[in-house]
Amino acid sequence: MTRQAAVYLMASKPSGTLYVGVTSNLVQRAGQHRAAGHDGFAARHGCTMLVWFELHADMTAAITREKQIKAGSRKGKLALIEAGNPAWRDLYDEIL
Repeated sequence: MTRQAAVYLMASKPSGTLYVGVTSNLVQRAGQHRAAGHDGFAARHGCTMLVWFELHADMTAAITREKQIKAGSRKGKLALIEAGNPAWRDLYDEIL
């Protein structure tokens, strides 16, 4: 996967703690989360599983979508994951 704007959800475990992020390089950023390479919420809460992502044409659209998802409820975030990844598989290997 080449550099492309993306919004993503990381989880600590199925139905666990969720982290919403935006990036221009999903492979690199998800890898950093998996390696706990950054201090912050995701690392503190063990959010290492890439459970959902959405690609966008540009960062402006991705940031707008990230804000929309963050402003939504946990129920809404769970619905996004369940619709595309009901088994809560770690999707990292699929984006390599």
